Amino acid sequence: QPMQTVNQFPRAVDEHENIWIEVRDGCRLAARMWLPRDATQNPVPAILEYLPYRKRDGTCERDALTHPYFAGHGYACLRVDMRGNGESDGIMLDEYTSQELDDALDVIDWIVAQPWCTGAVGMMGISRGGFNALQVAALRPPPLKAIITLCSTDDRYADDIHYKGGCLINENLGWGGTMLAYSSRPPDPALVGDRWRAMWLERLNAEPFLAAQWLRRPHRDDYWKHGSVCEDFSAIEAAVLAIGGWNDAYSNAVPRLVNNLRSMAKGIIGPWAHKYPHFAVPEPRIGFLQEALRWWDFWLKGEPTGVIRDPAMRVYVMDSYPASGLPDKLPGRWISDIWPPATSELHRLHLTPDGLREASGDDRVMAICSPQTTGKDGGEFCVIWLGPEFPGDQRDDDEGSLVFDTGRLGEPIDLVGAAVVELDFAVDRPVAQIAVRLNDVRPDGGVTRITYALQNLCHRDSHEFPSELEPGKRYTVRIKFDDIAWHLPAGHKLRLSISTCYWPLMWPSPQPTTLSIHANSSSLEVPIRRPHPLEEVPDFAEPVAAPPVAQEELRPPTHRRELTTDGATGEVSLTIHDDFGAYRNRDHGLVTGTIAREAHAIMPDDPLSASMRTHWTETLERDDWQVRTETYSAMTADLTHFHLTARIEAYEADELVFEKDFSELILRQQN
Repeated sequence: QPMQTVNQFPRAVDEHENIWIEVRDGCRLAARMWLPRDATQNPVPAILEYLPYRKRDGTCERDALTHPYFAGHGYACLRVDMRGNGESDGIMLDEYTSQELDDALDVIDWIVAQPWCTGAVGMMGISRGGFNALQVAALRPPPLKAIITLCSTDDRYADDIHYKGGCLINENLGWGGTMLAYSSRPPDPALVGDRWRAMWLERLNAEPFLAAQWLRRPHRDDYWKHGSVCEDFSAIEAAVLAIGGWNDAYSNAVPRLVNNLRSMAKGIIGPWAHKYPHFAVPEPRIGFLQEALRWWDFWLKGEPTGVIRDPAMRVYVMDSYPASGLPDKLPGRWISDIWPPATSELHRLHLTPDGLREASGDDRVMAICSPQTTGKDGGEFCVIWLGPEFPGDQRDDDEGSLVFDTGRLGEPIDLVGAAVVELDFAVDRPVAQIAVRLNDVRPDGGVTRITYALQNLCHRDSHEFPSELEPGKRYTVRIKFDDIAWHLPAGHKLRLSISTCYWPLMWPSPQPTTLSIHANSSSLEVPIRRPHPLEEVPDFAEPVAAPPVAQEELRPPTHRRELTTDGATGEVSLTIHDDFGAYRNRDHGLVTGTIAREAHAIMPDDPLSASMRTHWTETLERDDWQVRTETYSAMTADLTHFHLTARIEAYEADELVFEKDFSELILRQQN
């Protein structure tokens, strides 16, 4: 449903397009602020959103939809760029550093020292902003009373964009390439003056190739524990509203936070991808701003909004839909419950030669060595960009997998919670990894992925201290699927699919692997929820937003995805081309443009043929000022090492003013 635009608010709001906040070492951070006009006479609590993604152009569209609404209801809203980004001074060398967190604490101290602030502060953010809201909350600054964290994680190793189940996710290079592009952009001369060029060159000279830094740390060491609030949930004392989407990569963290935090915590999970819920896809959207305002009004103003009485979890149970085309609006229903739901029971099914059955079958060994292209319909790891890459029909991927089906369901079931598969297995290589999926097999033969998990079998006992496998030896591993809420209709089948590859979502094992499963001692547990007659149905308001930013489209956005097979060699290639368009901001005249390209290739029988490349173009201009950066990254691997390269080119008009190359050789460790 379209968002209703709200133009009138209880309090008049003044926007301060750029203010400076000086932190303890003298570095100045740039902030955009929306402030009630009478706040100096009638002080207000503050809401901080703290990001590296450029308030001037990067997030200005969504900022305009969100922050003026809260400001109009009596809050000072600050959107602060981290050091080394946008117009902020300094350089940024990694994500979630101690420097980043110290700066956030200084910003909070600055806020509460202002005459317009009551001394109460909240933090809000999606993705990176949600991460640091949790991390800052774990430091317990006294003014921070509450946070709203969206599409974020409590576990930087096990549940982020680098590793999943100990398997290397190709988004590690993908996001590394994104950050290479994002961080290559200069500040706006209209705000920083003539020093813009010196600031730009300082950033470019210092810019790291983050994908390589992350790849050097394939195990759960202190690097990943830093910033993972799951290491000590008790550190967080602020109230936490955690929000996610089933079609996002970060939904697992929501129930973990709700179940483990000692402070007040509530969770909401809709059908959405990686967006704020008042403008997310797929629909239905919710009135996120109204829901957030209830949270802020209680925790920051002490008003009796009833949030204490909200259910622990409000989740959307998605109805089955055909994978051939994700609808704009997913059918389903909202439920209120705890997690796992009070009426969910784990139902055990055995893996047998005849499929998933109530009783165990013969002790037969079933083997699979998947083609390296298995997974080509798996979609993006984190659905975020144009033309969202949701999983496609799973029939082709299932051709390269072991599959176990139930019979056709005689009655519908709701799968709400986390399924677990236990496998009694052996492999023929010392390093092996698998992908497991739960699929919805429709009467017409179409197959939709419900949920999935990846597992590096060397990490079967520990992500911190993995151990190689002894070929031929039998092991047992329990693998938890991503949490889900899915309605499986009568007449459908539930399928378990198991493969030894899942390209291009994860990087392949160094050698083709044959997985042998002892079916009789392997099983699947699925969470089946029974509705109860008195259950409370969540009642969300309709989505609203503040007026959108005024901008002129100069080049429309386009999306192109091509999956091809070379008839001569058999090589399979996937290319994604996202042109985000070009726009002129009508308020300050800055013109921004972005084009992103990603390419994967692999031979069906050779994991060492895998390659991945990214190329981003970023442009900024105003009148006779024109700058452009071209950033490239690439990865291949041999049996023992990863080979990574990257390059930054910076241009003024068409003159190359800076270039920098990276070349990294990184040992493969239990990958």
